[in-house]
Amino acid sequence: MSRRLRGALSLPGDKSILHRALILAAMAQGDSVLEGRLEGEDLRSTWRCLQGLGVGISSDAKRIAVKGRGWRGLKSPLRILDAGNSGTTLRLLMGVIAGNPMKATLTGDSSLCRRPMGRVAEPLRRMGAAIELSHGEVAPVRVAGCALKGISFTSPIPSAQVKSAVLLAGLLASGETTVTEPAPSRDHTERMLPLFGIHPKREGLRVSVPGGLRLGRARLRVPGDVSSAAFWAVAATLAPGSELRLLGAGANPFRTGFLDVLERMGARIERIPVRDEGYGMEPVADLLVRSSSLHAAQVAADEVPGLIDEVPVLALAASQAEGVSRFRGLSELRLKESDRLEAVAGLLTSLGGEAQVLGDDLVVKGPRRLQGGRVLTQGDHRIALTALVAGLLSPGVELDDADCVRLSYPSFYDDLKRLC
Repeated sequence: MSRRLRGALSLPGDKSILHRALILAAMAQGDSVLEGRLEGEDLRSTWRCLQGLGVGISSDAKRIAVKGRGWRGLKSPLRILDAGNSGTTLRLLMGVIAGNPMKATLTGDSSLCRRPMGRVAEPLRRMGAAIELSHGEVAPVRVAGCALKGISFTSPIPSAQVKSAVLLAGLLASGETTVTEPAPSRDHTERMLPLFGIHPKREGLRVSVPGGLRLGRARLRVPGDVSSAAFWAVAATLAPGSELRLLGAGANPFRTGFLDVLERMGARIERIPVRDEGYGMEPVADLLVRSSSLHAAQVAADEVPGLIDEVPVLALAASQAEGVSRFRGLSELRLKESDRLEAVAGLLTSLGGEAQVLGDDLVVKGPRRLQGGRVLTQGDHRIALTALVAGLLSPGVELDDADCVRLSYPSFYDDLKRLC
């Protein structure tokens, strides 16, 4: 029997925003303060790498203080920088280190060292960076920082990590740097830069930053992590009798595609805007979610960049919806912590659902009554969190590696006990 969810929940600080805030604060002149819950091993990876580059960081339960090193002020680390499982950490720091007068080697765990880094190295090399990748265009990555020149780069893929790495390098370059994407990707870097005194130019799919300008210190409040909110939104939608309020969730339109899909499926979700409380350029909303009956939906390939991290839990929702849902153009999911496309299909079928991978599409038939079973997470935190939501609907769900949720949401279990 499903366990209903009732109450209100304050979410951890948005991981994508906090990565960028920590890095920009490290590049700034002076002391910056970031307000928000910092959770997860991925953010700790960014923290530790920045400390290795000479940045002073401290925190308490509510805020993080960063002593910036100033323009091109990072120092060479004494040891290899370990990004753990965090692709955002490694890729964005490639761009920052490329423009500082220093040398560094970046690596990660076995999963991260299988993920592609050539997509970042190529534009940075065009700017003049000296970057050496390991065989297969993967980490470990060796970067020798030098004087960079601005470029106009057209990215073959919509990727916020590629875009941000190039823009961060552009801040340290001579001249203007422009990135053009084939489709919109999340824009947290562009939204945050004005808080540090840098004003990018944005026109359609093109964004430009000036080089050579100094970043000033900043104070900002970090919204709740909207990707974490997705698991609760699906759980409250599927568990009968639930009514859950998710407080202070980021409402950036490039991150809320999963809400649009859930609402198309019939979910009852009310978005209540929160007035600006120091969040800067990021919109914020409370989400009021009530249990609902769902019907199938079609998700087009051009929607995927706005919900790429939420596909696993949306697929779980589709398994309980009436009809056949299809998620198109999911090739990027194969390059995550696992082959996430195959992993989510395997998750659903192991619990009695019906899911099939067709090329780069995922087809899910519902509704199917889920049953207990063992889920192979492949060390992927989003697969693990999706399985835990499935466990609310059906007893007996087991995970081979439940600890991997620590990468993004270590307090999930505590929140779950309180809300059930």
